[in-house]
Amino acid sequence: MPATTERRTADAIREEAAKLFFERGYNATSLRDVAAAVGLKVGSLYNHIESKEDLLLQIMGGIIDDLLEQARQALAEATGDAVDRLQAVLGAHLRLHTERAQTVFIGNTELRSLSPDAHQKIVDKRREFELFLRGLVEDAGRAGLADLIDVRIHVYSFVAQATHIASWYQPGRGKSLDEILRDYTKLALRELGVSDADERVDRQYAASAHPAA
Repeated sequence: MPATTERRTADAIREEAAKLFFERGYNATSLRDVAAAVGLKVGSLYNHIESKEDLLLQIMGGIIDDLLEQARQALAEATGDAVDRLQAVLGAHLRLHTERAQTVFIGNTELRSLSPDAHQKIVDKRREFELFLRGLVEDAGRAGLADLIDVRIHVYSFVAQATHIASWYQPGRGKSLDEILRDYTKLALRELGVSDADERVDRQYAASAHPAA
């Protein structure tokens, strides 16, 4: 099988499995169900996965990898001071959670379904993102731009905000996604005691709505 075809098949397996895990739950979904959804025989799945748990691990680990990649990209493209960099990353963090809400749900509800070793792999990946975010919060504090209470609690709060938005956001209902992300980012910066939080966030979203030519 050509490499591009193999990648497409692997992506399709993860996509269909994620839908089934979301709709039915991990324990109520069999590999036979996944194979049928992709149009493969069960045995063919093992060309792409080691086991059903490996498939769950790919889905759960993959979204954290994507989160880290998008957060780092947002940081690389950000300009301005420490708060500007932090709010760019928070925007990417929140946006991914709205765009991948089903996978986020799986990650939050099916951690208990993993074996201890697999569970630890996901915990380690989450810890990597939390440390990345913690560094940005600490930078804002050191720069005198934020009034920090407890860095760890701030980070947990921002993670919880993203999980919360993924639980209720539906496109086309109420405010636009940009408006919602703007409000959540304002809440985050207000929590940090950033004196000009609202003005900063309004500038950020005004600039993204009207990119420079």
